Amino acid sequence: MPNLLKLGIPAGSLQEATAGLFRRAGYKITFGSRSYYPTIDDDEIECLLIRAQEMSRYVEDGVLDAGLTGHDWIMENGSDVHEVAELVFSKVSRRPVRWVLCVPEDSPVKTVKDLNGKRIATEAVGLTKSYLERHGVDARVEFSWGATEVKPPQLADAIVEVTETGSSLRANNLRIVDEVLRSTTRFIANHRAYADQWKKQKIDDIVLMLQGAMSAESKVGLMMNVPSEKLKQVLALLPALQRPTVSSLSDSDWVDVNTVLDESVVRRIIPRLKSAGARGIVEYPLNKVID
Repeated sequence: MPNLLKLGIPAGSLQEATAGLFRRAGYKITFGSRSYYPTIDDDEIECLLIRAQEMSRYVEDGVLDAGLTGHDWIMENGSDVHEVAELVFSKVSRRPVRWVLCVPEDSPVKTVKDLNGKRIATEAVGLTKSYLERHGVDARVEFSWGATEVKPPQLADAIVEVTETGSSLRANNLRIVDEVLRSTTRFIANHRAYADQWKKQKIDDIVLMLQGAMSAESKVGLMMNVPSEKLKQVLALLPALQRPTVSSLSDSDWVDVNTVLDESVVRRIIPRLKSAGARGIVEYPLNKVID
């Protein structure tokens, strides 16, 4: 039987972001309209679409060898899995998501202590109960099947909800009282699978390529021709990822300089490079950056 890695892809809000990251890493994932088995252009990987909320349980049980899910759902399920890597991406931004305790804007609640004996709605019941326990608060925690933001004040005194930008909370006139947990996406593996030499190498290779694709997202390459006599001044302007590459040209009075830098500084640094003597400045995109 050929070697095969069973990989869980998070369904729902992270699905497209995950597929996009894999695509930039060199793996093409295609979703069928009714299938829970996406195709991937690697015969050694079998993908299965699973909700992020359930992923860690299936990886822990060995139904899946590995998968991507949030740190929040690993904690919620109390799953014993190997966390191979943290991948800071989400459905909207490259920021962690936050589970927050919220109440209506006009609620008298100021701190979590004010929720003693009250009702809290949330999808993350385990996280919320642990949070309340840490603060010595005895409140009734109810599982919410969705649309949690609309439940206060009629159906709940407060909610614990996940947010990335806070826009949905503001739209529903909710005020954040406290942060319960900050979470990022993790690449997780079953302990037995990760102890298998072939599967471990396959997982590590995938993670390396995913991390390389993420590192490249905010960076660009920059190359230019520089008079040899101006090289020191130009190099002083470059915040290189490592050290800039300097190569000889057919004209001994000039050198070629190639470097990688954050895209955010390009618009500021190119005029300064030109003033320092650089010519033929070319900016180019990067697919992956492997440290």
